[in-house]
Amino acid sequence: MENYIKIEFPSKSCNEAFARAAAGAFAAQLDITVEELADIKTSVSEAVTNAIIHGYSGMRGIVEMRCKISGQTVEIVVSDKGCGIADVPLAMQPLYSDSKDDERSGMGFTVMQSFMDTLKVESEVGVGTTVTMTKKVGASFEN
Repeated sequence: MENYIKIEFPSKSCNEAFARAAAGAFAAQLDITVEELADIKTSVSEAVTNAIIHGYSGMRGIVEMRCKISGQTVEIVVSDKGCGIADVPLAMQPLYSDSKDDERSGMGFTVMQSFMDTLKVESEVGVGTTVTMTKKVGASFEN
């Protein structure tokens, strides 16, 4: 049986911790390891931070997060209606950052790719960005 949540919140940096905790609490209903939970929470942090910092670039907007469980798979979608990404493949390169004013590492998408099973980024300039991530959790271990 599927279960899901949908949350929207202002693009304030203090809401990154809320989104991380909400996604973690939602995923925790599965038979999940501490490591899997940490991977999900870290990936959500990166996606939400990208929406707030890069999507809205200091302006206020709304970030939407949807989480769905289907079997043992957690799907998380983070979207904004911000400035969008002109070149998604370039933005997904390790160490790439379009931010000139602060000390961003340019590793957000790389972290998401490393910690999740799938990552899909859809974006249109002037329309916004949607990041979809999935992770299968609770794999049985052989003794």
